[in-house]
Amino acid sequence: MGTVTDVNGAVIPNATVVLKEVEGSDPLTMVTTENGMFEFHDVTAGITYQLSISAKGFAGWTSTPITLNPDQFKIVNGIQLRIATESTIVDVHYDPVEVAAEQLKAEEKQRVFGVIPNFYVSYENDPAPLTAKMKFKLALKVSTDPVTAAGVLVVASAKQAGDTPNYGQGWAAYGKRLGVTATDGFSDIMIGGAILPSLLHQDPRYFYQGTGTTGSRVRHAMFSPFVARGDNGKWQPNYSSLGGDLAASALSNLYYPRTNRGAGLVFGNFAIGTAERIGASLAQEFLLGRFTRRGGHLNGSE
Repeated sequence: MGTVTDVNGAVIPNATVVLKEVEGSDPLTMVTTENGMFEFHDVTAGITYQLSISAKGFAGWTSTPITLNPDQFKIVNGIQLRIATESTIVDVHYDPVEVAAEQLKAEEKQRVFGVIPNFYVSYENDPAPLTAKMKFKLALKVSTDPVTAAGVLVVASAKQAGDTPNYGQGWAAYGKRLGVTATDGFSDIMIGGAILPSLLHQDPRYFYQGTGTTGSRVRHAMFSPFVARGDNGKWQPNYSSLGGDLAASALSNLYYPRTNRGAGLVFGNFAIGTAERIGASLAQEFLLGRFTRRGGHLNGSE
């Protein structure tokens, strides 16, 4: 006989008690009383038994082997059931598409001083590769941002003041310059930021280093137009960026005035575009990265 309790000494009624021969197959079963007690009669002497006790919400309890002598009355002590430990299985899997989508959401909110879009910069230590759909989405978001449109107006005004391309002066000329400026920017972003990166499986973003020596950060920034991170995570020649600049410059021959066309203009604009990318990367690494607002906070203050 015995009394079933929990670890605090409280009795456990309705617990199932099984008395089984260690080498037999016909167990005896009973349920504890309201006082947590049980008692088995007519147990055969000389046979080894074992008690197994279970109750709802508690872990099972098993006794050491028990052998009774003839006419022996045995009280089993120390029967204490512990609260059952729940086992939870968590299936953790890495889905790069889901991770990239979450990182892209954060990047689409990045703005310098909370105003100027800074979507093409990743501050992640281990960024997930963008899908082709994400690359096009990012390119379109940059192209259609109101600040981008304002920038086009400013650049067109500067070209109007510099009388380039050769459209002359007046509102009609300004409209043409506005059109070619918008087309130049849109074609460069779409080709170099979406089309070629999707076809060549390259990432069009700038990956902020932020740590290390000044020299290493300068090299990282200056080589970014020439070295890209592939969708496989490896660094490779940046055919997307260079090809985008060259293709956009070549396309300008279709709509620029005849006096502004030719191979010299194409390669000149290509060189200017590449130099602008180097300057932008240096600014990202040492200036803009500190003042980019991410999630309501400036990056430099995080």
